[in-house]
Amino acid sequence: MVQAATVGGLGKILVDGKGITLYMFTLDHRGQPSVCYQFCAVEWPPLTLPSGVTKPIAGPGIKASLLGTTRRSNGQLQVTYDGWPLYLWYGDTVPGSTSGQALANAGGLWYVLRPSGQIVR
Repeated sequence: MVQAATVGGLGKILVDGKGITLYMFTLDHRGQPSVCYQFCAVEWPPLTLPSGVTKPIAGPGIKASLLGTTRRSNGQLQVTYDGWPLYLWYGDTVPGSTSGQALANAGGLWYVLRPSGQIVR
């Protein structure tokens, strides 16, 4: 599930079903598969669907029309929002943490998204 939550000084942003912050990666291209693999995907685990599930769930505050998926090289479906592949940050272990926001890591920058799809820079 992807839902919206008010987090810290960032306002309403995307979080997963457990309230953990979701991020986009500036080296990805909107509407294209992820470029985050190997070590990148260890620190920034992609938000993927469980096996057999083909569609993400739009939780409170989310525009279902902006939710989608892209296929990773291992066949898993990664959740997208407004075309951006979504990731978790291994440093965020509790709801409300945004330690990955504006972080330069894995060759690019990482940002949270608003429910409108806007990148929070």
